[in-house]
Amino acid sequence: MSPARPDGQGSSAAAEGLAAIVAGALAEDIGSGDITTILTTDPETPGRAVIRSNQEGVLAGALAACIVFTTADPSLEVVSSIMDGARVAAGDTIMRIAGRGTSILTAERTALNFLQRMSGIATLTAEFVRLVEGTRAKITDTRKTAPGLRLTDKLAVRAGGGVNHRFGLYDMILIKDNHIAAAGGITAAVARCAGRTGMTVEVETKTPDQVAEALRCPGITRIMLDNFTVDSMREAVRMIGGRVEVEASGNVSLANVRAIAGTGVDFISVGALTHSAPALDLSLDYVSGPSRP
Repeated sequence: MSPARPDGQGSSAAAEGLAAIVAGALAEDIGSGDITTILTTDPETPGRAVIRSNQEGVLAGALAACIVFTTADPSLEVVSSIMDGARVAAGDTIMRIAGRGTSILTAERTALNFLQRMSGIATLTAEFVRLVEGTRAKITDTRKTAPGLRLTDKLAVRAGGGVNHRFGLYDMILIKDNHIAAAGGITAAVARCAGRTGMTVEVETKTPDQVAEALRCPGITRIMLDNFTVDSMREAVRMIGGRVEVEASGNVSLANVRAIAGTGVDFISVGALTHSAPALDLSLDYVSGPSRP
């Protein structure tokens, strides 16, 4: 069975996938027990907590954080104040939690880890998306995600306004340079993929000659321009002439993404969205005593 895809942030498939990831994250953190919380707190003492943003950004991971708390203790009450994809400012309340104080403290770091990482990815994605506004280009992610966190990373990209590239090795044919070398050339590699109808077939190219060869191959639906200069990219887009989709890739940054988008490409894939996004600064403040969230 293939892993759950982020086909919608509220979809049952995404929720099931998040539940599995959360279960593993909690097991990793808690192990045989939260020894500090066990020794310092009364398990029957009620508590409440508030998660706040300490900087401006785009929120992602609210569903994941809710699942963390309710998996750690189904009796916890969790109320999200801000939904994924919304902008937050410093001081904004994101979530309120109430119930057993020990459960809140035990789940705190895992919930914040999801929220901070995913919000950081969403915030960086939103900035790339802003910079290409008014062009045809869509910002897309890559498979350069944290192992085991592909679903959360890609959900975060969507929350930031980006689109998802292939989720894994199974849902799209992407013929890259090493496949081309192994097959004996672009033409031979594409020919081996013939008959796979209903699936995107993309070919990575590094030179104008490879673009021309790819265009002669029947059945491809997208050409990737890998590490092309802006000028050579513009010429390649002209050469392709709308016959297939065009994706730009390689060393894309906030400084050059606007120029890349101006060449007329359809997609710009950015590995930095998921491998280099700084975490958003969020914190949880805990208070003892009974209260509803």
